[in-house]
Amino acid sequence: MKAKRRYLPNFEARSVMIIAAWAVGSAAAQAQTPYSPPPRPQAPMAAPSGAMDPPRAGAKEDASAEFMRADSNRDGKLSRKEAQAIPSLAQHFEQVDADHDGFISREEYDKAMK
Repeated sequence: MKAKRRYLPNFEARSVMIIAAWAVGSAAAQAQTPYSPPPRPQAPMAAPSGAMDPPRAGAKEDASAEFMRADSNRDGKLSRKEAQAIPSLAQHFEQVDADHDGFISREEYDKAMK
């Protein structure tokens, strides 16, 4: 006995193909993209006037800690090389070094930060 073959008219075959394509397309459109974190904010640019950054709340404590971190040999003063750890200080080294001895003392640093 032969099995009966079912005949699909062209209209029905096309309809099935269109519905299948629509389902695959809509599923692809709704697929989630992988998570990417938002871009990090850029660091503020240095003041073009050549002035040191203005003081902010808690700046005295921050400045003290910053001086201690930069003073790598713990001699209580910053050489030109140590001052490179604080970019704004390195840019104005000659102006902050009031006695022009090639080092920035703690007093000179505190005066510059005011």
